[in-house]
Amino acid sequence: MAAIQNQEPWQPEPSRSATLIIPALFFVAVMLITILLTYPHPSLGQLAAGLVVAWLVTSSVHVVLEWERAVILRWGKFHRVAGPGLCFTIPIIDSLAVRIDQRMMATPFMAEQTLTMDAVPVNVDAVLFWMVWDPRKAAMEVENYAEAVSWAAQTALRDVIGRTTLATMLAEREKLDEDLRGIIDRKTEPWGVSVVSVEIRDVIIPQELQDAMSREAQAERERRARIILSGAEKEISDLFLQAAQTYKGDPLAIQLRAMNLIYESVKEKGSLILMPTSLVDCASALAQGSMTAQKKAEEGEPPEEKIN
Repeated sequence: MAAIQNQEPWQPEPSRSATLIIPALFFVAVMLITILLTYPHPSLGQLAAGLVVAWLVTSSVHVVLEWERAVILRWGKFHRVAGPGLCFTIPIIDSLAVRIDQRMMATPFMAEQTLTMDAVPVNVDAVLFWMVWDPRKAAMEVENYAEAVSWAAQTALRDVIGRTTLATMLAEREKLDEDLRGIIDRKTEPWGVSVVSVEIRDVIIPQELQDAMSREAQAERERRARIILSGAEKEISDLFLQAAQTYKGDPLAIQLRAMNLIYESVKEKGSLILMPTSLVDCASALAQGSMTAQKKAEEGEPPEEKIN
């Protein structure tokens, strides 16, 4: 069930002292003039007449704040929009019907347990930024424009959720914001309200679905890790195959490699390893061959060529 979140953020109340002080000054001024005109023997009737005149003058003086516009009716029909500043009306004939705030408004709203296109219940929290651009329409076309905007935003949010899959909602939030703004703006335009932007703040999905999505993401990461590991093993096997081809035609080379591996495994710990006789003979043959080659090089004899 969807619901409007009526959590209005705190904001300082505008001071309306000027709207009260100026009419009060007019009231006092009229009474002083009445007393001065009837001085030194003012009668009760004269004072009563002064009070009536002061009330009429006071009721005809209005102060409209900078961010406000006043909608004035004459004989119950729309007459004009006044403000900001000091404005006057004709007593009894004219009336100040409503003051319209034209500042930017922020209205939070949400939809609870609303089904997406793929039948997933979600809670969506959003905020709407809007302002009144036509005070006449806002006063004449709708009873409470602020409440009407909230309900229009809620309805539009439910409609957009029902036409969107969960994956799209999570991946394309900016597009959803723009779609919501367009839908709400078309609904509120006849009321003189302009929607500046809509921002989806949070999308809450059921805990069971969150767990399933987490497992799916973990499985995907493991799959990628296995693919990378398999590629590395394939590269290593190719290198081993090339090494085997190199050692295939030279038995002494593979024996040297075996001795090198043994040396690398014990050089840090200083362990003692018993080596087979074949490895010792190999080392002796290598040493003797090295000494013979060095001796021939010193005597200037060319090295023996290997005949295949």
